[in-house]
Amino acid sequence: MPATAPSTRPLWQRMLIRRLKFLAIVAVLLAVLLGGSYLFAPQWLFRANVAREAMAAHLEKKSVQAGDTRWSYYEGGEGPTIVLLHGFADSKEVWLPLARLLTPHFHLVIPDLPGWGESSRDMAARYDVVAQAKRLQDFVQALGLGRVLLVGHSMGGAVAGVYAAEHPEHVGELALLDAFGLKFKENAFARETLAGKDPFVFSDRAGFWRAADLVFDTRPTIPGRFVDVLVARNVRDHAFIAKVFDELRQPSQYLAVQDRLDKLTMPVLGLWCHDDKVIDISALDSLRNGLVHAPAISASTLNGCGHMPELEKPDETARILTAFALSH
Repeated sequence: MPATAPSTRPLWQRMLIRRLKFLAIVAVLLAVLLGGSYLFAPQWLFRANVAREAMAAHLEKKSVQAGDTRWSYYEGGEGPTIVLLHGFADSKEVWLPLARLLTPHFHLVIPDLPGWGESSRDMAARYDVVAQAKRLQDFVQALGLGRVLLVGHSMGGAVAGVYAAEHPEHVGELALLDAFGLKFKENAFARETLAGKDPFVFSDRAGFWRAADLVFDTRPTIPGRFVDVLVARNVRDHAFIAKVFDELRQPSQYLAVQDRLDKLTMPVLGLWCHDDKVIDISALDSLRNGLVHAPAISASTLNGCGHMPELEKPDETARILTAFALSH
């Protein structure tokens, strides 16, 4: 047989073709790997995406034993310290979009509240607002935090308000975002929860989206298999969610901040989404009217969000928190 004629292409072209072929093979392998992970192990991609968001926010995940809880938390950034507390059936990751905007100017500490997220839980213990505020003191002392801007959303807002009333020496300023624990005009959510119906327990995608429609003004874009990860987590936590839900239905809990407003002696910010279907905006009036000893009271409302300003309006929320922090 005649010998194969040598290639007439220049060396650089042959090297470029080989490199392009190699990159094409790598791309195909990555596509297969990622596609397989998305279909069969979406929790891997979900965790990787969370890690990417935390890295973008310059946050490091840490843990500490404080009191009866092994706390998991994010920490990062430089400047005055802000502690961010998440709401019911949520976790520290809810703050990541907002944290990315705050870490250039502030030192952030963002814990999973005891029992939630990656922090430890004891099904025999209580996790109501008052109990969580007591645990928060253990956490603050374990980290050696001084006076902080304490920010709480929803249930985390109730914990923050109770903690600030009991430990004003650690709270320089208090910010409550669509906070639980205040009087507000009765709405469908209040009627259903007082009757014992918990809209935050679900077992399928349909249930997830019903809960999402309650807390968001506009449905977020979430890949279907990521929704499945969130559904699986909720199913795993059904017993704990039900336990805490029952604890929070007591007047001593859903009025926990209202009953302590006269003990708040630091500047206070109330930030609400105007059309919140969970904690009606009338709670903002209860907050303002009850702050008889606060040296400064700020109130802000946002349009185009439901119950989650930190997710639906992170830029506006960051701007308001920054202005509040710097003004005091």
